[in-house]
Amino acid sequence: MKRWFLILLALVLHASAWAHKPSDSYLTLRATAGSDDIAVRWDIALRDLDYVLELDRDGNGALTWGEVRQREGDITRYATTHLALTAADKACHWETAGPMMLDKHSDGTYAVLALAAKCESLEKGLRARYSLLFDVDPSHRGLVQWIAPDATGSQALVFGTESAEQALQVKAPSAWETLQQYVVEGIWHIWIGFDHILFLLSLLLPAVLVRRAGDWQPSGSLKDALVEVLKVVTAFTLAHSITLSLAALQVITLPSRLVESTIALSVMVAALNNLRGTIEKRRWLMAFVFGLIHGFGFASVLADLGLPQNALVLALVGFNVGVELGQMAIVVAFVPVAFWLRRTLFYRHGVLTFGSILVALIAAYWFVQRAFDFQGPL
Repeated sequence: MKRWFLILLALVLHASAWAHKPSDSYLTLRATAGSDDIAVRWDIALRDLDYVLELDRDGNGALTWGEVRQREGDITRYATTHLALTAADKACHWETAGPMMLDKHSDGTYAVLALAAKCESLEKGLRARYSLLFDVDPSHRGLVQWIAPDATGSQALVFGTESAEQALQVKAPSAWETLQQYVVEGIWHIWIGFDHILFLLSLLLPAVLVRRAGDWQPSGSLKDALVEVLKVVTAFTLAHSITLSLAALQVITLPSRLVESTIALSVMVAALNNLRGTIEKRRWLMAFVFGLIHGFGFASVLADLGLPQNALVLALVGFNVGVELGQMAIVVAFVPVAFWLRRTLFYRHGVLTFGSILVALIAAYWFVQRAFDFQGPL
């Protein structure tokens, strides 16, 4: 028993790294009509900068403003050597436009660089090559909001190792390009949103089972299982679509710590429910109630990407569609396997019981991290 406890604890500590948001940096590139200069605001996570530049000189694990400020020149040089802008086949050169500042994001403190890119001419378009942190973290992404000189709209771009160089359009992107961009981002987000995935899977695990005499038994009908899945997925989709739209349109806003903490709590509640079956026939109601909170979590990602004001509704619809497509891909992959294994002890005890305990412990760790701003050893 002790051995299993140690294995479980090791899995929890390893999986708790999922609580951290994937590494992103945020850039706003703003051009002005009649000028070839580009104003740049660049937010880079201090934890990322500390990893590559070793900002924490005393090694106490806590960065101070003094430690960060002393390395402002190094931070600026590191950033500008990993973003190349080219206009009219000539490289733009960088200038500092203001002092470095700090800003809080939902996942920690970021250094904010105020820069200016001096370019030859923007008439023939602009290209950007981004390589920040790619050598140490291939999953890192640069989220760019490009505001064209004519100010008719903005373009959201995502730079990764597979899309390190992209064109920044001088004219606003077409409706199809905007829709496609946000659909892809919606799919990507649900696939890297481990808390959303674990919540959904926690609700789906018992869908191929029925509760009899205080125990889970295999469902005798694929139709019954699919009806249960449909109710849960529909309720979750409807709920988070409502709050995603309201939050993205700034009708309702909630503090990010409250949202992220409640999302972790929802995962824990859904997993623990699988052990006792307290909410057996109304898991769709749990999916709807907590889905409302998950929608605010999706909205925070959409806010980081930026919504083009000239195609706000289109971008919102595209992101929502992407989330649903990503979600349905998970459901389609999971349900047939779960139904096939439902009669085995491996599924009913190994997957449902042990898996739900593991998920509940991970979610409890996430809740402590998010509610009390506790980073722990990871």
